[in-house]
Amino acid sequence: MEGDNTSTAHQTARLAKLAATSKESPLVMLNINRYRSEIDFPGGENYTSYMEAINRSVGAVGGAVLWRAPVQGSVVGNLEGFHEVLAVWYPSHKAFLDLPNAEGAKEMFRYRRTCVEEAHILELPEIS
Repeated sequence: MEGDNTSTAHQTARLAKLAATSKESPLVMLNINRYRSEIDFPGGENYTSYMEAINRSVGAVGGAVLWRAPVQGSVVGNLEGFHEVLAVWYPSHKAFLDLPNAEGAKEMFRYRRTCVEEAHILELPEIS
């Protein structure tokens, strides 16, 4: 659904099942974000604070932002107007699910609501 930035109950249940039944294996969440115009991507204060909050919260669950890059354009599909792609590494599905309770997460999610107009997050195996 366009503009929806939260997981569905089905998506959350699938991740919870993986966290409970699978071996601890690292994963990468590929975030594709379109930011609100008023946050002044990439140099605005809210955007900068959001990136700092992501680094702090993801680090608190043992993860790390691997890289982030601005989107130059869409070549195939309907992703025109998206601003940035972030690759975020997590040590396990459980770590990803623990993110809402991590140190600084309330601040991170507050900035997310302020900054992100639309997001898509793809789950990938750890890339070697």
